[in-house]
Order: sequence, then structure tokens, then C-alpha cells
Amino acid sequence: MIDAHEKLDLRIQQWIFKQGWDRLREIQCLAIDPILSGNTDVLISASTAAGKTEAFFLPAISSIADQVSGVGILYISPLKALINDQDRRLESLSDLLDIQVTPWHGDSPQGRKNKLKRNPSGIMLITPESLESLLIRDSGWVKSAFQNLKHIVIDEFHAFIGTERGHHLLSLLHRLEHLLGRLNAPIPRTALSATLGDLESVPASLRPNKSLTCKIIKQTQSSSTLKMQVKGYIESAVVTDEAVTAEQSVCNDLYGLCRGGNHLVFANSRSRTESIATTLAEMCESNTVPNEFFPHHGSLAKEMRETLEARLQQDQMPTTAVCTMTLELGIDIGKVNSVVQVTAPHSIASLRQRMGRSGRRGGASILRMLITEADLTEKSSIVDKLRLELVQSLAMIRLLVASKWYEPADTSLYHFSTLLHQVLALIAQWGGIRADQIYVLLCKDGPFQQVTVTHFKDLLSHMGKVDLITQLGSGELVLGFMGEKITNHYTFYAVFKTPEEFRIITGSKTLGTLPVDSLILEGQHIVFAGKRWVVELVDTDKKVISVQHAKGGKPPKFGGSGMAVHDVVRQEMLKILEEGDYRVQVGEQRIEFCDAVAQALFKEGADFFKTAKLESTHFLQYGNTAVVLPWAGDKVVNTLVAVLIHKGFGAGAFAGIIEVENTLIDDVIGALKSFRDDQTISAIDLADAIAEKAIDKFDEYLPQEILAKGYAARAFDVEKARVLVKELLMARFKQAKEVKL
Repeated sequence: MIDAHEKLDLRIQQWIFKQGWDRLREIQCLAIDPILSGNTDVLISASTAAGKTEAFFLPAISSIADQVSGVGILYISPLKALINDQDRRLESLSDLLDIQVTPWHGDSPQGRKNKLKRNPSGIMLITPESLESLLIRDSGWVKSAFQNLKHIVIDEFHAFIGTERGHHLLSLLHRLEHLLGRLNAPIPRTALSATLGDLESVPASLRPNKSLTCKIIKQTQSSSTLKMQVKGYIESAVVTDEAVTAEQSVCNDLYGLCRGGNHLVFANSRSRTESIATTLAEMCESNTVPNEFFPHHGSLAKEMRETLEARLQQDQMPTTAVCTMTLELGIDIGKVNSVVQVTAPHSIASLRQRMGRSGRRGGASILRMLITEADLTEKSSIVDKLRLELVQSLAMIRLLVASKWYEPADTSLYHFSTLLHQVLALIAQWGGIRADQIYVLLCKDGPFQQVTVTHFKDLLSHMGKVDLITQLGSGELVLGFMGEKITNHYTFYAVFKTPEEFRIITGSKTLGTLPVDSLILEGQHIVFAGKRWVVELVDTDKKVISVQHAKGGKPPKFGGSGMAVHDVVRQEMLKILEEGDYRVQVGEQRIEFCDAVAQALFKEGADFFKTAKLESTHFLQYGNTAVVLPWAGDKVVNTLVAVLIHKGFGAGAFAGIIEVENTLIDDVIGALKSFRDDQTISAIDLADAIAEKAIDKFDEYLPQEILAKGYAARAFDVEKARVLVKELLMARFKQAKEVKL
């Protein structure tokens, strides 16, 4: 391994020497042989700033160093900003070898694109959407320019896996190999990622048809140090003019912790991001010091985001970015002193990625988590009494640090929206193509292998009915009037969209807006603006959800993250409450990482868990509310809520706990027994009751049966829910027997 660099081109060895490196890192040595061989896919998984990019580019550039014509390396990124960053990072290396590097996206300089058009060579840095545009509008040039393509590399691969955009990317790569006549001699793909759960399953997501083997390279040595703290805050039940709110306390601490350094504060929602950034900026103004706090989220103007990114990169002025998920991925933003998470993170994979943004360039990774819980009263909900936002945060930290576990991608989805998009894209690319050719390319040999011939026929038939496609006498499919209109618009190239905002109204009063990318059923109980509501009507045409105030206990402060929490996380939450201990075991020691307030909050939750005997029961009568505690992931919990609503109950789920208003627990148990015994209820039956199933960009063009099937796979898991109900009822039966004895 010490001499691994000697296999690289001499000019690259010279570049390594100029960097002042005394040796290559472990993953960089391990990647040289498989990438130079050019006969295998490669997966490189290592922590942020471990040198993954160089692990690929040093051997890959060596392999194309003497290639005089044609693009040799295609680099694909989920972000334009990451492309601009890689362009900058590759500059010294490409200058030394006289290799052309061309960033290619909507904001790239036209002059550099034109130069590549005239003389295709070197390295092209591109987003999936720009690659789609090239395949449709200029496939002849692509075929010529990529004839000598040696490597495809995908950065931040975890951001693609299991998503509509990921399926789009896999389809693009398969179509590219088809265009180049390389299906039988595939172009090696390298995936780079800092966050991948269950590495052995990832190669199937990189190349579904398995036409090349995959070499997995992972970091085994890590000298990184993690410093971690969870701080607790209490939101007072009584709001007075003099009282300091929990958010103000959080902002006071952020001001003290972050001023004078570079930090990232992840606040999850856009509204909270804006609120915290505004408060901190006002604190700077009132203290007559320069503002160091700026918001960063997807709705901000591009110029504002890029100005903030540049300020972080230059590292000349103290800067704290208060952001959503937008700074989670690997833009090189220089040295960040710490990462702060306000509220529970969406997922462990997300938390790991965020944590990796600090501790760059040799320092310790510093993660602070600031968690607010509600002051308890006799009317408080079980979610608040169990302190579930804090417990979820502690469970995620323990799984990340002690178990090194994070969520695997959901590979059970159909991605029908993206399939429809790819049918249109293929027809636009070729002008006309037969249905059987499309099926073989996209489904049989491509990434849409879940899709059956029957699904595919139904999809094409419906696309014909809505004039997206037309069949010629020769049998070829061509674009219909609507298909032409859609594919000719620049927005066509992207398969993803921001979830649509629905207005929530009660009577004639608008309460606010809610992105509809999660379960919304008529009869469902939700928490919004700090109150409980029952959903009366979902108007998909006007994008309105009508609600009525629901009587019941005080609503929980924490309703959940808005994204699917995994079964393993909820099981770890249960384990922590059963043990009454959240600390992380390191050797013989248990490490404490909570401040005094967080410790006291956890004790309240653990004491309530014990007093209510929740270690031995999953069913509870709580006043007029029947409560089910399944300790399962959101797919299973959503299924049980939908089943109960299907059976006429007013149910809702908050942080994985199911509450059924104005009902006796025995009636709920009876309904669950009926679900256990009734094998006819399917996920599609439950999906049929959802008014708004069109979540993804092209869902509106899908036939109802296919839309329901796709939604069912995304939102529900009936089989797993049925198995869980059997287990919960069996445990209850055994307990009743023991009590009787």
C-alpha cells in the first residue's frame, strides 16, 4: 500500500508531492487497482473529508492522461454548487496534465460549453437533468463525444438511492450505454458517498442489471474525534410578556456558541430557519456588531445562497448558516467549527452527513443538539409525557455512534412517475420507438424491474388516451400533442418537484399551508399551529384541506419529523425507555452527553414510561382517548391509522403513537383483531381512500390504478402491520392470562 501511488501517471505523482502529502490515505490506495483496471464498478464509502474524490480522480485521470479525443470521465453530481466546487478543486491537477475540465449545467459559462462542443475531451461535470437535456436535444453529439468514455463517477450517491431522481439517473446511464453500443461492454461506474447503510446491498442500486461486478472500498481506519452535547429546553405552558420563550433561549445560546466562528445550524423547516436567522440577525443589530447569521434554504434566490456559500468557503469572516437540508451535501464550505441541530433530525443518515460537515481539516467533529419539550400539565399528551422528541434524538445518536447504523434505502418502490417521464424522454430522443423496445430498455434490463408487462401496457394505454403518445401504423410510438408540449418545456428535464403546498382552512379562516408529501386522510386527526384538528375534506383541485377543531387533550408539541422514521429507530427508543438509560457505551464506560435540563427531561419520560407500565402494554386508555404504542416505523404506523379510519374511527399518529379520540381501547382492539383476521384488506384499498395521491412530478398523468399501487408501496406496509398486530395482541393475551392466574 505504501507504494500504491507508483502505479499512477508520473505527473500525478508529481502533483501528490506538490500537495505536501507524505502518503496516500487508505481508501486512496485501495481504489487505485480497481479503477485503473476499468473492468469493475467501484463503491467508495468513507467519512466526509476522507479523500473520496481524490481516491477516484487520481487513478481515473491516470487512465485518460494520454487520451487525445473524446470525453474520458463523466462526473455526475446532485448539486450545481458541488460541480462548481469540483471544477475549482480539479484546476491544479488538470492544468498539470493539460486536461480539459468542463462544468455543464444551467449556470455554467457558455464559452466553456462551446469549447467542449468543438473539441470533446477530458472531464465533464454534469447534473442528471443536464445529461437528460443533452440526450434529448443532441444525442448525435453525445454519441460522438462519449465514444471513448472510460469512467462514470456519481458523487453523493446516497442522495440518489431510492428516490425518483436516483431512478432517473440509473435510467439515464443505461440509455447512455445503449446509445454508445456499450450494453455488452459496460462503462465502469464509481459511486462516492459518506453515508450508506448496508453497503453490501448498494451495488444493486448502482447497476440493477448486475452486468459488472462491484468492488466495495470502505474506510477501516478513522482517527476522527466526535464531541457531542444534547441541550434541553422547556417551553412554558403559560406565555407571558416577561417570559423568555424556548426559541428565544435557543437563539440566546446559538448567539453565544456560534458568534465569532463558522457554524452550520440545521433547523429542519423553512419557517424555523427564517425565524431563527432573523432573531439572531436582530441580536447582532441590537448589540451593534456585524451580522454573522444568514438563512440558507431552497426558496431563497440563487444569488443569496451562493453569496453565503462563498463567504463560508473564503473563511475570512465569521459566518453561521441557518439552513434546512440544503447544506447537508458535500459542498466544500471550508472549516466549520461545529454543527448544531435544532429539533430532532429527519434520519440517522441525515444526522451522520450533517455531523461530517464539522471537524474538517483535522479537528474534532462537534455536534450539538438543541431539543425543546413542552412544560407538563395534567392535560399533556402521552407524546409529551414520554419526551419523545428528546428520546428520538437520543436513540438516533446511540444508533449512529454505538451501532454505526443508518437507514437503508427503500427499494420496494415502483417510481411510476419517473417511468412515464422516461418513456416520453426516450421517444423524444429517438423520434419514434416501439413499445417492446422501451419495455426491454427501461424495465426488463433497466432500473424499473419492479414494473410488470401488465403495468407497462396499462401505462402506455393511458398515455395514449391523454394524448401524451400516439402509435403510428408501423407500430412505433411518437409524441402526442400533450407529449410534445411537455417535453419541449425546459422544466421537463427534472423528475423531482417541491411538494405542493395545501392551504389548511377552518370555516373561512386560513390557518397556514402544509406540504402534502405525507398521509392526509379525511377523518384523520392532525396537529397544526399548536392545536388538534380533524380533517373534514381534502379538495385536490383547489389544493385545500378543510379541518375542524377536534376536542381532546392538549396536542403534543412533537408530531414527528414529516419524513418516514424507520422501525429500528422506534425500537431503539423503546429500548432506551425500558433501560432508563440513553448513554453510549464506550469500552467499560457509559458516556454522558446531555446537559442537566435534558437529563431531567429524560428522567420525566422514563419515569412516566415506568409508572404507566408501558414496558408490558401497548394499549392504554387515556381519558377519552384510546392509545396504541406500536413502537414501529412510520410505514407500519400509517397503515394502522389508515385501517382504523377505514373502520370509522377518528385516528391520528404523533411521533409513532396512535391516538383514537372518543373511543374505548377495547373497541380499537376489536378493530385491529378484525384487520388481523381479514386478509382481503390490501395496501391499495387503503391508498384508494387517500384523496391526494399525486405526490411526484408526473403522477397527474398516471391512470388511477397505477397511481394507487405506487402510493401504496410508498406509504403502507400491510403485511408487516398485520404481523405486528398479531404480536401485540398475543402479548396482551399472555399478560391477561398471567394476571388472571
